[in-house]
Amino acid sequence: MKKFLVLLLLVVSLLALATKITVFHVNDTHGRAWPFTDSAGNIIGGFSTVASLIDAERKTNPNVLFLHAGDINTGVPESDLLNALPDIFVLNRMKLDAMAVGNHEFDKPRDVLLRQLGWAKFPFISANIYKDGKPMFTQYIIKNIGGIKVAVVGFTTEHTKILEGPNSEDLEFKNVIEVAKALVPEIKKQADVVIALTHLGIGQGYSDLYTTADQLAKEVSGIDLIIDGHSHTNLTQPMVVNGVPIVQAFEWAKVLGKADIYFEDGKVTKIEWQAIPVIQSKVVGKDAAGKNVYEVVTPEAAYVKTALDYFKKLGGTKLDIVIGVTDILLDGERANVRSKTTNLANLIADSMLWKTNADVALTNGGGIRASIKPGEIKIRDVLTVLPFGNTLYVIEMKGSELLKVFEFAASVPNGQGAFLQVAGATWKAQGGKLTEVLIGGKPIDPEKVYKVVTNDYMAAGGDGYAMLKGQKGYNTFFVMADVVVEYIQKVLGGKIITYDDKPRVERK
Repeated sequence: MKKFLVLLLLVVSLLALATKITVFHVNDTHGRAWPFTDSAGNIIGGFSTVASLIDAERKTNPNVLFLHAGDINTGVPESDLLNALPDIFVLNRMKLDAMAVGNHEFDKPRDVLLRQLGWAKFPFISANIYKDGKPMFTQYIIKNIGGIKVAVVGFTTEHTKILEGPNSEDLEFKNVIEVAKALVPEIKKQADVVIALTHLGIGQGYSDLYTTADQLAKEVSGIDLIIDGHSHTNLTQPMVVNGVPIVQAFEWAKVLGKADIYFEDGKVTKIEWQAIPVIQSKVVGKDAAGKNVYEVVTPEAAYVKTALDYFKKLGGTKLDIVIGVTDILLDGERANVRSKTTNLANLIADSMLWKTNADVALTNGGGIRASIKPGEIKIRDVLTVLPFGNTLYVIEMKGSELLKVFEFAASVPNGQGAFLQVAGATWKAQGGKLTEVLIGGKPIDPEKVYKVVTNDYMAAGGDGYAMLKGQKGYNTFFVMADVVVEYIQKVLGGKIITYDDKPRVERK
């Protein structure tokens, strides 16, 4: 009996000394709760697939944490039309522990965000967003997992104040590093490990203006692991800065991040990380009719799939209406619409010009969220490209004021959502300075009053276009997505064989 007690005490001691906690994470899912098809025909992503991967770990490991690094909103019509209720509903079922507040959590009016907070059984966390002098969100949480006190503290990019100006005017986005330097030491006193769950981005081009995850690691001590989002970075191994691993899970739940944190005597000894491809089914061949034959890689979790199937049916009939056909790819890829002219960006800007008979159309590349593949064009495709529900806003501007818009656009680094796409105009820049603007093929006349059409987001000063705010104008309440549908049907006759992709923007 004594030997048994000694053995039992030894086992208990070893368990207390050595512990492993597994942290799963996703980021920038943007309404993509459902699996989708990649360019090779494989069925990837989807919270039902993610749930199966996490559940498999939970069966053998009780010490599991599940986190989301922000931007749950905006990207898929079935989610957008329901204000991300499908996403939040199933993340509740998947027992999400916390979500960082991303900039896209402010895409819609405040009442929508407050409803989302009410739906969620998990906290939205951010330590640096203040309202009326007080933190607007839960700043951090501490969970006891396997006898280890795990702290998760949230941070949101200060750039949100510019990116989401119309819906964040009453908020203060405090400097992340200053808040972290004050808060992390206090958290460290209460926890064995500190995880920063951030929506900052890695190595962004504006790092001299807004805090990035790598700057946070460099400037603030006491953080053991940074789980990041915002820059949609496809990492295959952690970025290590100042001894702190920084990880991201790419985008759209294409991969599931998995960090294994090892402890001895309550101290972190090692962190291992991997990005797990989220593949529901892969193409293994063709049948006699030439259709893809699939092999299931990861079965979908029924308790998630059933709920998502229900949400997808809501409004699905209207979304599947075919409004045209395209023989070509209409390019709305993130990297392209934020750095150069594309045929889809031109089509969208042209539709704005056509609808309002304006002299010039201005729209931000960050508002274009997807491409349209060759084949039938459905309403859902257009709403996936333009998911924000923006409307056309007409402004009367003197040429001297309009010139300021292009000067600001010239200063925006490639890759940012503020990259300016146009119709009725062309512009050139070199070294961040404007070198030429033509409206209707002619230089801007400083004294002439131009009719300008933009979207209501930019008209309210969004993406840094503060010079548009307060200008004489009016909201047409023409929804951009509806205007594009109408343009495809009426002007293009529902058939796109080719479309203008000549550069309207040239940058050096």
